[in-house]
Amino acid sequence: MQSDYPEIILASASPTRAAILASAGLRFHTQPSMVDEAEEHKHFARNIAPPDVALALARLKADNVLEAEPGAIVIGADQVLAVGNEILQKPRSQEEARGQLLKLRGRQHQLHSAAVLLHRGHVAQFVDTATLTMRDFTDDFLDWYMETAGEGVQTSVGAYHIEGLGIHLFSEVKGDYFTILGMPIVPLLEELRRISVLKR
Repeated sequence: MQSDYPEIILASASPTRAAILASAGLRFHTQPSMVDEAEEHKHFARNIAPPDVALALARLKADNVLEAEPGAIVIGADQVLAVGNEILQKPRSQEEARGQLLKLRGRQHQLHSAAVLLHRGHVAQFVDTATLTMRDFTDDFLDWYMETAGEGVQTSVGAYHIEGLGIHLFSEVKGDYFTILGMPIVPLLEELRRISVLKR
């Protein structure tokens, strides 16, 4: 299905994104970028809208890896969680995770997922948005969730993994499942077919 050349590199340390690409049958390897995501998030969030923040960070990651691998196809990806006008970042402690869940409780938020593909001057970029509504869960439920999920709440912005225990937090989910996981895979695969990396 996939041509042997050029090499595909995923510029991400995310095991979820790698699993999505692997499940789609792609042959690739991961090479996390050296971009300071937290600092860049803060910088971009002051100046541009959340979907554009996701695109800008995905592009930065891809550019960073492409410098070392100029002949490869490099895929950068990023996800931004926005609640109102505020962009949340990955919680650094259990206390921060609990605070994020309290902020999101009973409210809608958006997940903006972006992917950028770079290869020999060619640029393709995609962004998609999902809207999720957290239910107005009780404090008792929150205590149970924090205890059961453990330190896993610190591995994802919003303190949840929707493919796991996090699904119990929601009353409504609108959008593509892969967008929620952080990788708009369908348009990315279509682009790989368009440039003849995958069979059409």
